Order: sequence, then structure tokens, then C-alpha cells
Amino acid sequence: MIPELGHYALVLALFVAFVQAGPPLVGAATRNAAWMSVAGPAAIAQMLLVLVAYGALTWAHVVSDFSVQNVVQNSHSLKPMLYKVSGVWGNHEGSMVLWIVMLAVFGAAVAAFGRNLPPTLKARVLAVQGLIGIGFLLFILTTSNPFIRVVPAPLDGNDLNPLLQDPGLAFHPPFLYAGYVGFSMAFSFAVAALIEGRVDPAWARWVRPWTLAAWSTLTMGIALGSWWAYYELGWGGWWYWDPVENASFMPWLAGTALLHSAIVVEKRDALKSWTILLAIVTFSLSLMGTFLVRSGILTSVHAFAVDPARGAFILVLLAIATGGSLLLYSLRAPALKAGGLFAPVSREGALVLNNLLLSTATATVFIGTLYPLFLDILKAGKVSVGPPFFNATFVPIAIPLVAAMVVGPFLSWKRADLGAALTRLWVAGVVVVVCVAVTAYVTAGGGPLLALVGVALAAWAIVGSLVEFAERIRLFRVPLADSWTRAVHLPRSAWGMTIAHAFLGVSIMGMTATSAWQSERIDSMRPGQTASLAGYDFRFDSVGPVAGENYKADRAIFTVTKDGQPVATLTPERRSYPVTRMTTTESAIHTTLFSDLYIALGDPTQNGTAWIVRIYHHPMVPWIWIGGVGMMLGGLVSLTDRRFRIGAPERRRAAKAGLVPPAQPAE
Repeated sequence: MIPELGHYALVLALFVAFVQAGPPLVGAATRNAAWMSVAGPAAIAQMLLVLVAYGALTWAHVVSDFSVQNVVQNSHSLKPMLYKVSGVWGNHEGSMVLWIVMLAVFGAAVAAFGRNLPPTLKARVLAVQGLIGIGFLLFILTTSNPFIRVVPAPLDGNDLNPLLQDPGLAFHPPFLYAGYVGFSMAFSFAVAALIEGRVDPAWARWVRPWTLAAWSTLTMGIALGSWWAYYELGWGGWWYWDPVENASFMPWLAGTALLHSAIVVEKRDALKSWTILLAIVTFSLSLMGTFLVRSGILTSVHAFAVDPARGAFILVLLAIATGGSLLLYSLRAPALKAGGLFAPVSREGALVLNNLLLSTATATVFIGTLYPLFLDILKAGKVSVGPPFFNATFVPIAIPLVAAMVVGPFLSWKRADLGAALTRLWVAGVVVVVCVAVTAYVTAGGGPLLALVGVALAAWAIVGSLVEFAERIRLFRVPLADSWTRAVHLPRSAWGMTIAHAFLGVSIMGMTATSAWQSERIDSMRPGQTASLAGYDFRFDSVGPVAGENYKADRAIFTVTKDGQPVATLTPERRSYPVTRMTTTESAIHTTLFSDLYIALGDPTQNGTAWIVRIYHHPMVPWIWIGGVGMMLGGLVSLTDRRFRIGAPERRRAAKAGLVPPAQPAE
């Protein structure tokens, strides 16, 4: 009965989405306040209905209701409870329900907290969200119904893919989907602004918090996915430029450009047309990622193996959303009034350079990801595009991007003095020289020259961001009490920018160090043998069977010492899941702030007396994920800025003039 309730809730949500999309659009065009007012309650009703559907599917998984096909295919009675819950979104059908939940939650948030929005803009934004909801609810109900029954019901299920039975994968998809779907709000605001024919600083103020929320959660989702791949797959790497990895990275790059271009719209009323285009492109890239994962054209540990009919449906949605919005853009964008003029060397100029480099980087990843797929579809041969291509094309774009990122905040609006800005960064320059010299000395010149460039960029980003913050609060130029007062009263967005930029440098340092100076050893080892790597000794003590809730495993014990002193005891496993007949590698990692010792247990040799063992030493690899968490934190701090919770400037000025009643601040 509960699965049927979930199914009916999805059907009702579809009808509510039609109500959310239709009357508000007509009402906004005719200035009919009653029709426009339908949008808010409809958005909230749609959210409640899809939450009911999601709750019903979760209930079916938790109680192991094997009369539901989705539960049969993706669960098992012996599966731990955490993975019964996360298994709801660990499959195609359930993940699409989570997708629509995120979409409905964002729409309901605008309905509840968007009281400062002009009624016509709010109605159109929610109507566009309703149109997106219609497309995906139709997709779920017609091709991906998660509530299909099985008669007769089997005694047990097929279990979840063992690679997904992991804490990292339990939390990675919700963050990733919140980022993907969150960019739908920027898309809806862009389409609504095109319909109205008006983009101004107030619009940028309204769209930025939604973009910040999406960017922050997508940052965390990508970081969690990278961390999972690092410790779960047993290959010791953190990024492989996999097409599905790239599918999440491209909207992140475009979303980063959108965040920065919206600042120019808000501060200087410029780059309006470009910002609208970025909002459309960013969400379109999110839809493309959804298509790649579900079309069946990719073979990846990240992809859902589904039939091409579902991919065709999403491709149609992608064509309608992208094609329709770009058509509207081509018709309305030329009429948008240009904003204020500025010199090339200015804060605006730095943000334009930022956008150009980010857009070029996005295009590079886009071409490298899709070109081989197009060739394969056209039967024109197979081309392998992997890390060497992306490292050779993306890194040269990232270097000037990070270098300019630090200088930009030191430039004034409209016109600036580049020499004066660089002079104020002399401390960062000194630190960069010292870091490069120390690194070259410690590594004795080992590693590629590009590694020293990476160290320089990381130090430049970290110290430069801190120097900019110190300039804001006039640190060491006024009494410390005054600096503290200035820091307390700084806008939260200034705090967030400093945090995000500095932690990007932290991630760059981790990426550079582990890529350039990692060491590895792959050996066939017997219990009692010792292998040495990076100054550490790894003694293979023993290996024996252990049993988990739904798996059996061979667990090895390694004692790690350095200079005869014990460092850690590591216990890697090789697990076998009898239901799915799959084997996974559970690596063992000893981590410190500055390095990881990593062991993965491979297959036994033919005679069974020895095991293939992979041992890695990754210097500073934890910094990659520390930086990712820090960047998300920076975005969330910016999101708490008071300016995003009060009326936009134009509306406040109009209220003071008595033209409109002052709006109450959103909570």
C-alpha cells in the first residue's frame, strides 16, 4: 500500500507542476495577481508530494519490501541499515526521485523565502522550475518508475553494488545532486529575466545566493567522490579525468564563472548578457551530466547501466531546455542595456579575465570528454583521451587563472593601477620564492619543473588571499583592536572569498605534491616478508578470513615502522560479496596532515602462498580534501551575508520614495 501511495504522490506532483508552470506564466504576462499567487503554494505542494514519494521508497528499502522491483534489484535483507537507506539513491530510479526532491526543495525555498522578489519575477521563476519538474516527473513516471511491483515477490534481493556500500558513496550523491539541481535556480532566474526583458543589480543580488548554495554543495560532492575513488578502488589515485568525473567538473567550472560574473552585474551593472548565458550553460552542463550517467553510452564505475531509451528521453529534455532557453536568449539578449564602462585593468577586467579562462577550461574539458564519444557513436573509430591530454591542456589554463585570482581583489572598480596592486602583494611574492626554494632543496631537484610552478601557485593563492584580508582590516597598520572591529564588521562575502581562495591554494598544494612526489611499490609478498618505501618498512604479518554482515573477506595485517620505531598497524581487506559475486578492495590508510601511507591487498598468487600488495606513499594528499571542504565552507560563509537576506538596492530605494511598500526581510 505504501509504494502505491508513493506512486500516486508522484502523479499528483506532476499535476501540481502543471499548475505551478501554467497559470503563473499567464498571470505574469497579464499582471493578474491571483494567477501569479498560485506559484508559491503549488511549489510547496509539489515539494511535499515528492517528499511523500521519496519517503515511501525509503520505507520500502528499509523494511526490505521485496515485492517492489527497485528493492529487489538494489537491496538485500542482510545489507547494513546505512546502505539500505543510501541504496534508495544508489540506483537509477531512486536517484531520479532524489533529483526531483532537490528540484522541488529549491522551488519551495524560493516560494517561502523569496518575499523580496517582484511578483512577476517570482511567478516566472517558479513557473520555469515547474516546467523543469514536469519534464523530470514525466521521465520518472514513464521510463523509471521506482514503485513497480514484482509478482510473485522473491524471498530476497540482488543486493546493492558493493562499490556503493561505502560511507563516501552514501553521502556523495546528495551533495552532488544538490549542486546539479541547485543550478536550475540560476537557470530559472535567467529565463525569467529574459522573459521580462530586464537584468539589473537587483536581479544579480537575488540569483547569487542560489548559485552559491549550488556551487558549495557541488564542491563538496566532487570532493567526496574523489575521496571515495581514492580509498575504495585500490588504485591510489584521486582523479582520473573519467567522463563522469568530468560531467560534474564542467558545471562546477561554469558555476564558478557565473558566481564571479554576477558580482560584476551587481556592482557595476555590466556583463548582464554574459551572465544570463552562463546561467543557461551551467544548468545545461548539469543536464548533460545526467544524460551521460544514464544514457548507457559510458562504461564507468560512476555510471548507471540503463537502456538507451532513458538516455533518449533525457536527451530530449536537454534539447528542449537548452535549445529553448538559447532561442529566447538570442531574441531577448540584444535588447538588454549595456552597463557601465571600465578599463581593462580594473576589478571588472580581472573578473572578465577570470570568466574567459574558466570558460576556456570548461570548453577544453567538454571537448576532451565528448569528442571520443561522438566518434564512437558515428563509428569513426575510437580515440583514447585521458589524463595526458587533460593535464597538457587544462593545467596551462589554470596557471594564469590562479595567478590572476589573487591580484583581482587588489584592483579598484572602473580603473586600477596594476603596479600598485602587485606592490601590495610583496609579502606573498617573498613567501612564494621561499616555498619554491625550500621545495627544490628538500626534493633535491626531483620531480618535474611544473611541480615547482604548482607549489608557487599554491603559496601565491594561500598567502595572497590572507594578505588581501589583512589589507581590508588594516592589520599592523592600526591597533589590533581596531583591526578586530573591522574584521567583525566585514561583509560575510569578504570572509567567504578569502576562505574559498585560500583553501583552493591548499588543494593545489595537495594535488601538486602527491602527483609529483608520490612513490609506489607493487610486490608479491608472503607473510613474514618486509617491503620498504619512502623510508618506511611494511612487514606483512598475517592474512586470514573475516566475516561481515553481507560479505566475506581476507584481511591482512601489516606493521609499519620507520627507523625501527612503530608507526601504524594497517589492515587492508579483499572482500567477496556472495549475492552479487563481486570482489572489492578495501584499502588501509594511515594518514597524517602531511602524507598518507596506503596499502591495498590484491589477488593471491596461483599457489596461494603469496599476495599481490600495492603500497603507496602520498605526500600531502589530505590537503586535497581539506581544501575542498574549506572551499565549501567559504561558499557557505558567503551565503550568510546579510545582503542576501534583505531587499535589493533598487527596491529599498523605491520603498523610501514611497513607490512600493517596503518588503519584510526574508528569514
